[in-house]
Amino acid sequence: MYNNKRRSIYLPIAFALVMIVGFLLGATLIRVSSLNKNISLLQSFQTSKYDPVNDVLGYIMHDYVDSIDAGKLRVFAVEGILKNLDPHSQFISAEEFDEVNEPLMGNFDGIGVQFRIENDSVYIINTIQGGPSEKVGIRAGDRIVKVDNKLVAGVEIDNRAVMKLLKGQRGTKVNVSVHRRGISKLLSFNITRDVIPTYSVDVSFMPKPEIGYIKLSKFSTTTAEELQDALMSLRSKGMKQLVLDLRGNSGGYLKSAIDVADQFLPEKDLIVYTEGYNRPKEVAYATSTGLFEKGDLIVLIDEGSASSSEIVAGALQDNDRATIIGRRSFGKGLVQEQLTLPDGSALRLTVARYYTPSGRSIQKPYVNGHGDEYESELYDRMVKGEFESVDSISFNDSLKYITRGGKVVYGGGGIMPDVFIPIEKNENFQYYNSVLNKGIIHQFTFEYTDKNRPRLNRYNDFSDFDKRFQINESILNEFVAYAEKEGVPRDRKGLEYAKSEITNLMKALISRNLYDDKGFYPIYLNTDKTFEKALESFDS
Repeated sequence: MYNNKRRSIYLPIAFALVMIVGFLLGATLIRVSSLNKNISLLQSFQTSKYDPVNDVLGYIMHDYVDSIDAGKLRVFAVEGILKNLDPHSQFISAEEFDEVNEPLMGNFDGIGVQFRIENDSVYIINTIQGGPSEKVGIRAGDRIVKVDNKLVAGVEIDNRAVMKLLKGQRGTKVNVSVHRRGISKLLSFNITRDVIPTYSVDVSFMPKPEIGYIKLSKFSTTTAEELQDALMSLRSKGMKQLVLDLRGNSGGYLKSAIDVADQFLPEKDLIVYTEGYNRPKEVAYATSTGLFEKGDLIVLIDEGSASSSEIVAGALQDNDRATIIGRRSFGKGLVQEQLTLPDGSALRLTVARYYTPSGRSIQKPYVNGHGDEYESELYDRMVKGEFESVDSISFNDSLKYITRGGKVVYGGGGIMPDVFIPIEKNENFQYYNSVLNKGIIHQFTFEYTDKNRPRLNRYNDFSDFDKRFQINESILNEFVAYAEKEGVPRDRKGLEYAKSEITNLMKALISRNLYDDKGFYPIYLNTDKTFEKALESFDS
């Protein structure tokens, strides 16, 4: 049903950013003696001290027919409890803790490379400028074969395993052996791990005179500082209007969201307030430190914009500070607090709801915690046609709110944009969607970059590449033949209809392989309908 719709690709490659940097319940389990154990258990059930979780766990571990891993059993119990609370309370094991939290910390310890796994080979996309790997001479295009003499090529290794090998405490050393095209022997590098920064601002640039663009991918501990630097840089170049792109941004820290909104709102404007049954109302107001409190502002959102993204979009919409363009956001309006536990695991518990300045709760409905309906809600939106037409969205008049300037907005499930941008539905996009969904465009451009890297490296920088490099008919025909081998038949009509999208995306992906996101977005946005609408809105 959805194959003929043009899909957006804000982060088309799932890069592993290896820049290569028993849960305790707190009570003793009941021990039941072998004599009269059933009577003892029954008696404990009848007392005021009865604890169903600990008592039942104790009974299971003492009398179950097979051996039991007590640690895993406790984790299952905690996960079962949380699953019935709400969709976003969760238990994080000690093994998962760093992986879950590092993306929001702003840095981690490692060797400083971006990689992807292709054909059982760990291929280095880019080295971090000034990072440990670049300093010792590792280059984009190198293939990691061994890490500390452990073979990682041709052994079906996954991203997590590679990251575990490459990451480590700063100051420690790791030996990496790589294959470099044109050199027969492996090259060996001893790399000293160091602090590797991660960034929230994927890119900031001026697509047109006086118009700035900032792509924000998450809300981490460094987001406010990064945004401030980006705004100062764009203002120095003459920015008077700004597009803030929050599409696909699933959120992060509440404080970072408040700090981001504060950059655009005048002093004393309400940004957000939170409140829970066991948490008093807390209110956040804008300060006088904002760098872009005046000037046209447009915020882009979609169904992947959640949590902190919705706080920012809601604050700017309710204060009539920005025009929101895109599609209805995810609808996560619950606030979690993280409690680190003695064994290194953690509990993220929902403690409050957040509300936009007009009083809206953006949390979409849920029943009995992690229900199937909640998990499939975005799919249901698609089936109902919401991604194609604003008329497919039902609004509840009891959840109607009024912004400061008198505009009607709605609560009850995400931020509804002021300007709706549908996903295009046209049977002529079938070829485009086929090569996109099967990863053929990404794979082809990856291999093209790899084979032609010496020639591509002759461009002085991204600007030089953008001006001089084009996807000509020869490259396009090579791609079509490649797609046929991968099971997508040639479709002349479909190819001609989506030719501009296909060639533009190919160029953008090749540019990303060479220059990271700073080379991707300025090209990709050329055929981005939502971005085009933002530019039109400035003109009008």
